[in-house]
Amino acid sequence: MPELPEVQTTVNILNKELKGLKILDVWTDYNSSYYLGKNSIKDKKYFLFFRKELLNNKVISVRRRAKNVLINVSRNNKDKNADKTILIHMKMTGHLLYGNYIFNAGKWSPKDDGALSDPYNRFIHLVFKLSNMKYLVLSDARKFAKIIVFDTNKENKLADLNKLGPEPIEKDFDFERFKKVINKKTNSKIKTVLMDQEIISGIGNIYSDEALWYSGINPQERVKNISDKKLKELFKNIRKVLNESLLLGGDSMSDYRNPYGEKGGYQKIHKVYRKAGEKCIRKNCSGIIQRIKVGGRSAHFCNCHQRLMNIECLSD
Repeated sequence: MPELPEVQTTVNILNKELKGLKILDVWTDYNSSYYLGKNSIKDKKYFLFFRKELLNNKVISVRRRAKNVLINVSRNNKDKNADKTILIHMKMTGHLLYGNYIFNAGKWSPKDDGALSDPYNRFIHLVFKLSNMKYLVLSDARKFAKIIVFDTNKENKLADLNKLGPEPIEKDFDFERFKKVINKKTNSKIKTVLMDQEIISGIGNIYSDEALWYSGINPQERVKNISDKKLKELFKNIRKVLNESLLLGGDSMSDYRNPYGEKGGYQKIHKVYRKAGEKCIRKNCSGIIQRIKVGGRSAHFCNCHQRLMNIECLSD
């Protein structure tokens, strides 16, 4: 699932490309009886409403909240109460793409060869036709993505957004605030807490594993057992891995591609994520990377320098 760096990379590109463009048409082949009567474009009736709300609206800005892409649009710049926001949560395998597309034999495909032709970009289920005759499309292999539209001025009432935790790379997110939110769940395992979007926004499997590796904290460690010194290291390393990934355009170990269809580069510098069975590369550490389940999610860690409290490293 795209995490904070991947979503922010997407937003940065879309902000550059979409601002000022009008939405001329919207197409989808999402259609599921499971979503019948629900606020989801996977319900045909809702999609008709969704499309009507957006036609001839101009893109004002694109921003991120946690793992959500928020596209702000307006039909009448003088009446802010008329502004709408498209929320796109890309879920497990979704990513947004931008460029020249053609529709042929019931399928959308890029007009030209290049990065957009990457096989991971072929699962197109949502298309916005733009006033520059280019397209914003959503590739979503497993069809898990969530897409809705809402009145921009009612954002603080939207359940998808109003319970989210603070953003970990914002300037006002300091160690004291980090400690305060982490300690809301003192008896929970740290890996699970880091990925809880109501505690901290935007962190998932990749960056929780990487930050815990740098900090020498076992993903199963209870929050109450972690010292202030270790928490400070973790706070620093969360920001470190997120900002490093942003500079590299996100992580494309799996499906993620940026809106130009290109891979990010963070997967090239993984220290622990998806390295089960490999020797830990930390200096003077003889550990082996393990993979376990924590709260139903995979966790990768070194069995030596990330050992649980009171458990000795075999190499000590």
